[in-house]
Amino acid sequence: MTTEEFREAGYRLIDLIADYRANLENLPVMARTSPGEVRSSLPAAPPDEPDSFESILADLHQKILPGLTNWQSPNFFGYFPSNGLLSSVLGDYASTGLGVLGLSWQSSPALTELEEVMTDWVRQMVGLPPDFQGVIQDTASTSTLIALLCARERASGYSLAHGGLQAEPAPLVVYTSAQSHSSVDKAALLAGFGRENVRVVKSDEKYAMSAGDLAHCIDHDVKNGGKPCAVVATTGTTATTALDPLDAVASIAKQHGIWMHVDAAMA
Repeated sequence: MTTEEFREAGYRLIDLIADYRANLENLPVMARTSPGEVRSSLPAAPPDEPDSFESILADLHQKILPGLTNWQSPNFFGYFPSNGLLSSVLGDYASTGLGVLGLSWQSSPALTELEEVMTDWVRQMVGLPPDFQGVIQDTASTSTLIALLCARERASGYSLAHGGLQAEPAPLVVYTSAQSHSSVDKAALLAGFGRENVRVVKSDEKYAMSAGDLAHCIDHDVKNGGKPCAVVATTGTTATTALDPLDAVASIAKQHGIWMHVDAAMA
């Protein structure tokens, strides 16, 4: 695709997206299709020759759009808030079109420094002190994994980075609730904590984490040779949009010197 072909195709794709968004409230939220219907409309084998953009656009309009669950519909109330502004679509367009990777300052100075400024803006917006810094992760799941890895190293005095999990004499324990996102369990496994060292704290009648049970679980582990490492709280759980009592959880975490991570889905 030449740059001129790209220019023409881009205009047409933006027109399609704009028309789709303009008509969203008139579309059914759930796709009116049967399992396997979309798949059966697509070729079973890859084409021998490239398709034209015209053909791909037609397939998108005729085969794919009718089979979508319309998450951006004003009538969509499933899962969690997921509406994306059209301005963010243009942001993705610019990011993909420029095609740079911000692996380090040298790999892309502007991207690295822009990220630093954006995360500092967020810091100011939520009222955090100046010594807080941040990086933008690709998903909330990755953020949880990074947080637990940092908590693990902090709790072990960074010995695990050298000697591995065998370097820690007492098992490190992570605390979460049954309402937490599934990524918490997965992150704990990837970080090497093991299922036996993930404590599921009880929830109250509003499905929020019980601060009292959290304190009880921590005390029990300390008495039995465990080493409390991290607690993962949630602001807006996936299933019930429950809000964990962050102040109470933070107070307990501070008392025991353990890392607190918040999955701030609805902050």
